[in-house]
Amino acid sequence: GAMAPGKKITARIKRTLPVRGPQAPTLGELMRWYCLNTNTHGCRRIVVSRGRLRRFIWILLTLSAVGLIIWQCAELLLNYYSASVSVTVQFQKLPFPAVTICNINPYKYSSMKDYLSELDKETKKALETFYGFSEGKSKVRRSVDEWNSTGSDFFKQIPLLKFEDFSKTATDLHSGQKRKIEGSVFHKDSSIVNSGDSNDIIGFQLCDANNSSDCALYTFSSGVNAIQEWYKLHYMNIMAQIPLETKEQASYSADDLLLTCFFDGLSCDKRHFTRFHHPLHGNCYTFNSGENGTVLSTSTGGSEYGLQVVLYIDEADYNPFLVTSTGAKIIVHDQDEYPFIEDIGTEIETAAATSIGMHFTRSRKLSKPYSDCTETGADIPVENLYNKSYSLQICLHSCFQKAMVNSCGCAQYAQPLPPGAEYCNYKKNPNWMYCYYRLHEKFVKEQLGCQQICKDACSFKEWALTTSIAQWPSIVSEDWMLRVLSWDKGHSKKLNKKLNKTDLANLMVFYKDLNERFISENPTNTLVILLSNFGGQLGLWMSCSVVCVIEIVEVFFIDSLSIVLRRQWQKAKKWWNDRKRQRSGKPPQAADLERQGHDNPVCLDEDLPTFNTALRLPLPQGSPLPRTPPPNYSTLRLESAFSEQLPDTLEPGQH
Repeated sequence: GAMAPGKKITARIKRTLPVRGPQAPTLGELMRWYCLNTNTHGCRRIVVSRGRLRRFIWILLTLSAVGLIIWQCAELLLNYYSASVSVTVQFQKLPFPAVTICNINPYKYSSMKDYLSELDKETKKALETFYGFSEGKSKVRRSVDEWNSTGSDFFKQIPLLKFEDFSKTATDLHSGQKRKIEGSVFHKDSSIVNSGDSNDIIGFQLCDANNSSDCALYTFSSGVNAIQEWYKLHYMNIMAQIPLETKEQASYSADDLLLTCFFDGLSCDKRHFTRFHHPLHGNCYTFNSGENGTVLSTSTGGSEYGLQVVLYIDEADYNPFLVTSTGAKIIVHDQDEYPFIEDIGTEIETAAATSIGMHFTRSRKLSKPYSDCTETGADIPVENLYNKSYSLQICLHSCFQKAMVNSCGCAQYAQPLPPGAEYCNYKKNPNWMYCYYRLHEKFVKEQLGCQQICKDACSFKEWALTTSIAQWPSIVSEDWMLRVLSWDKGHSKKLNKKLNKTDLANLMVFYKDLNERFISENPTNTLVILLSNFGGQLGLWMSCSVVCVIEIVEVFFIDSLSIVLRRQWQKAKKWWNDRKRQRSGKPPQAADLERQGHDNPVCLDEDLPTFNTALRLPLPQGSPLPRTPPPNYSTLRLESAFSEQLPDTLEPGQH
């Protein structure tokens, strides 16, 4: 009878499709099926197109579209963590910042003279020896007993040296003898010395206390710089040994520093200022420190409504070697911020009115992964030695101080003490100067790792300052003003002395306007925008959707992989069986031979095979018949039923 069309195809597949074991079609057929059934039109056109040229063009177009999608999507992913900066300006009542004021001279020279007498004598002797400078009659003469007093050994160890030329021959300050100086030279001035000025080179030599041959030589083209640096080095040694209480008393009190005070048009006094002791600047006073929980604010801009103070500088009591300028230093900062006066302070001159106008800006950066900043500093492995909120400066100083304690066994005087450490002084740590200079050199060259560890803070406040100066007091008002100020000060301090205008400084700090500028970073992309952009790219280049992407994953990854793995498994199985057979020397089993399509369970007929169809199946050659376990009934034994084919079952043409 005639076969149904579907069955004909099945029969043809059975006859022609050689398949090893139960297996899906080949990769080529899987791809063909995908191209005919997918929603992405380009793939379908490749299969359907007639003519090689047209098919080649469609392949080229489809591959180009895929390339463009990959490129565009990669760009979208790479730019996912980008931020846009927005600036908003709003007019409002602004909190007034903390204003810290210090005298440039840290301690009254009259109070500190006893501690510094040795050092000052030594410095004067250096000036006399090198520059022929002397203070009139009192030429510095030195007895043997004087040299045996405290510190003199130390001055002998690190004397000032004057260099004859570049041959490292120097005149020693103490002995006056010339000697050869060993060690690497570090020139501490930026100016380049030409050979004509070589006679003026002054410096000092620092040697490792444990290894005297390991020395470093620090030279300066300016004698002023050399003497100041050398003085400061010994000064820090002396200061480190003096108790804090003594230093606080030797520095300026609020009554000493502040003559008059106005804020927001109202009078203020020393109660509005908080004292804090700075190692290099002595007693400093912070206006509006917020220590008592209240922060002053201002509702009007302009100089009338800011802070206005008159400072008493007292130039006559300055240390002549430590500081060479007169005046005060001020810094505007947030209440939670540490005032780094030595780094970013603004100097105020005497006999002048200095106006400082402020613009307030708040900035906020996005943290990781947008930028490498820190929210609170808690994620940075450096202990904050300052009792203030995190900043990059705090981190760098704390990191250096920690390295100093670890390397040199003591802490540097200019920064806070880490727990359990003490400040360096040459009695306890004779090697600290050499160690400090070496370490500081590494720090500047970024070899300590501090610059790598420390990060910017994500949010910070900034007051941009504009400074203007006018002569003050004016010539016509000078007389009465100084008289009144002297009377005020004398009245409170029981002094009977007319003030000099070079002892006074007038300072005004105010908001130029009450516009708060807020600079913030916002994420340019969100997940929704990213997915929308992906969808746009897929739709534009491939007319494809998410379902289509899932289909690609299923066909190209899951199905293709299963076909490849199955094929490899069958190869391995065949190899293993062949190997087993070779070992045992058995003939090939029927199961090992290549089976045809009719053995494939995928190609089963819908109807069960009848007796006739079973007879038509060709038998495997030279192998025993497939046998089932014998039934219990002996009458049904079929062990050799078909060992020879009967003549009436032969197909026509086989007789």
